Amino acid sequence: MSSCDRRTLLLMPLALAACGFQPVYAPGGAGTELDGRVAVSAPNTVESFLLVQNLEQKLGRSATSGSDYMLAVNVSTTTRAVSITTSNETDRYSINGVARYSLTSESTGQIVTSGQVADFVSYSAAGSTVSTLADERAATERLMVILSDQIVARLYTTPDLTA
Repeated sequence: MSSCDRRTLLLMPLALAACGFQPVYAPGGAGTELDGRVAVSAPNTVESFLLVQNLEQKLGRSATSGSDYMLAVNVSTTTRAVSITTSNETDRYSINGVARYSLTSESTGQIVTSGQVADFVSYSAAGSTVSTLADERAATERLMVILSDQIVARLYTTPDLTA
């Protein structure tokens, strides 16, 4: 005998609607509200370029003069050795990244939401110099994808966008 009741499954959508749940990509949802309407700040480092590139892919690219929102982002990374051999050689690195963001309404000048996201990735340094540099570049790209995903998820859950 199952503990799942059909009535529970039928009433679940009503309960979600009562608490204000709305699908992100539904008409009037945060996904459609932001699609192509957010201008992202200009990058000034390789990391910020990768972050802005990923944000524009997810939010849609907007002309700076025709956007409804301005997203200012600032990313910083630190690299540190996380695995050192007995012969004192580093064979694994970790890149920690923090991205601070602020979404501002162009019409009112008010900050709609702001915050920061953080995560890390690691890569191997056990191979040649060329492979270590390639691994570092790939790890940085992965980190910027992770941080941009977190920023977009937070923007989509901002209640003031659909008000």
